[in-house]
Amino acid sequence: MASVSPDPKQSGFATLKNLLPYLWPVGEWNLRARVVVAMVFLVLSKVAIVMVPIFYKDAVDALVSAEEGLLLIIPVGVILAYGLARIASLGFSEARDAIFARVGQRAIRRIILEVFRHLHRLSLRFHLERQTGGLSRVIERGTRAIELLFRISLFNLVPTTIELVLVFGILWYMLDFAIAGITLATVVVYIAYTMLVTEWRIRFRRTMNEADTSANTRAIDSLLNYETVKYFGNEEHEAQRYDERLANYEEAAVKSNVSLAALNFGQAAIISVGLTLVMLLSAAGIVEGTMTVGDFVLANTYLMQLYQPLNLFGFVYREIKQALIDIEAMFVLLAVDPEIVDAPDAVALEANGSSIRFEGVNFAYDARRPILKNVDFMVPAGKKIAVVGPSGAGKSTLSRLLFRFYDVADGAITIDGQDLRKVTQQSLRAAIGIVPQDTVLFNDTVAYNIAYGRPGATQEEVEEAARLARIHDFVSGLPDGYDTMVGERGLKLSGGEKQRVAIARTILKNPRILIFDEATSALDTHTERAIQSNLNDIATGRTTLVVAHRLSTVVDADEILVLEAGEIVERGRHNDLLKRDGVYAGMWRRQQQGSDEPEAAPAPTPA
Repeated sequence: MASVSPDPKQSGFATLKNLLPYLWPVGEWNLRARVVVAMVFLVLSKVAIVMVPIFYKDAVDALVSAEEGLLLIIPVGVILAYGLARIASLGFSEARDAIFARVGQRAIRRIILEVFRHLHRLSLRFHLERQTGGLSRVIERGTRAIELLFRISLFNLVPTTIELVLVFGILWYMLDFAIAGITLATVVVYIAYTMLVTEWRIRFRRTMNEADTSANTRAIDSLLNYETVKYFGNEEHEAQRYDERLANYEEAAVKSNVSLAALNFGQAAIISVGLTLVMLLSAAGIVEGTMTVGDFVLANTYLMQLYQPLNLFGFVYREIKQALIDIEAMFVLLAVDPEIVDAPDAVALEANGSSIRFEGVNFAYDARRPILKNVDFMVPAGKKIAVVGPSGAGKSTLSRLLFRFYDVADGAITIDGQDLRKVTQQSLRAAIGIVPQDTVLFNDTVAYNIAYGRPGATQEEVEEAARLARIHDFVSGLPDGYDTMVGERGLKLSGGEKQRVAIARTILKNPRILIFDEATSALDTHTERAIQSNLNDIATGRTTLVVAHRLSTVVDADEILVLEAGEIVERGRHNDLLKRDGVYAGMWRRQQQGSDEPEAAPAPTPA
């Protein structure tokens, strides 16, 4: 998989900077207004909560010093104010959450959608190298991290900071600078200790995440290859490989939990020391007559009130750090540049006759091993050209280049004289339809998979395409008909059935250019012959490129190209190539005799 690991040296501020535009979207005044109102309610909530200890102090002083006749009046008023302040704080806090909810969820939705679209823009090379389990884990954790960051930083860290400033000012003004200073020092030491220990613990969390991603990747890879595991009876082997990753996670998790105990004890000790000092100073003030009992309660209440959010600071700091790492990993994905992009002046392809030309094309997935060498041929408009040869000769690479999944190293590919690098990818791929050798279907219904060729097609159009692909009768005979689920990657269908669905999908697309890449390789001889006539009808009047191993399927081609080791070694019509008695004739004889030569090693996957 292409690396999506964040740079541990990168500042979290860079990640926050990337995130802020989603919280303050350009032109979305409704969402911006929600942000402003939510912040106002946040401040009001904190103002109300810091008033609570003041009313509590007044109630205590009133009870201690009030005359007996006023005892039932003065404390009642202060206590009511105390209750209203608590209600106001809670009300403003909940209103803030409700108003900001739309902003947070909209930001999450846009980021995830942008990542999803970006992944589809990335090159085929990236997707051949990636590991689905690890990539899905990065996106999953990133999504969860964004929501957590909004909830914790905006509704915990920021409010606590505001509350701390207000408390320090009130204690200094109403009581004594020493008490205010001790309160502030306690908080600062608490935060510094928490950050120091949490930084130490984060490496354990990072190791846990890496082990978690690794284990998940291995599990998904094993389950996707369920049949292969069963074929070789390697269930226990797979379990042991999976357990190796789980053991790494277990070790990191134990270290994380042990270090958490040290963190919790240190935090409690710091708060206890600070609280004790404040109580001693307050008690001394009462003895000296400079403070009241209410002042003693006030100082104690403020520190206890601050302790609650501070008690979560270790968790908050750790989660924010981890969230920034997870979000950064997602932004690293967004920073991966697509290998294939439209040129700034790219125009839509004008596929009139749709003639294809490969002009001196050289290409390699890896520069150390060339795949195509000076390939030069033309597919005239409306004609059918076949490419044959052993596996690994580079046949399927031609279709990948034609779809512009990769760019050629040298030479050019044109359609109606238009260089593929100068037209938009969307218009290019809209003009081409392909029936690939390895058909992968979506885990949806048969109807959905056929209609994927042209989203929005009617049921009648879907069924007509299925008839032309000779799969309608089979689908109609299923208990759920066209609503039958095909399973992940189409595993509930046989290879031949999947291939016919792919043919129907391409028929429905109705493209100007057709590519059949071993299109009937998974079909039995009887079905192949039946479908071959349909494919010929579909190809009539369309520019068609056929990549084939079975030579019997291309005898009617207008020209046959024999590709060997990335070079065209022969070309001509079927009968002409037989008379030449060269490479093609030898392949034909072996296939007619029912024994094919061992195939060459397949082309390397891009790395």
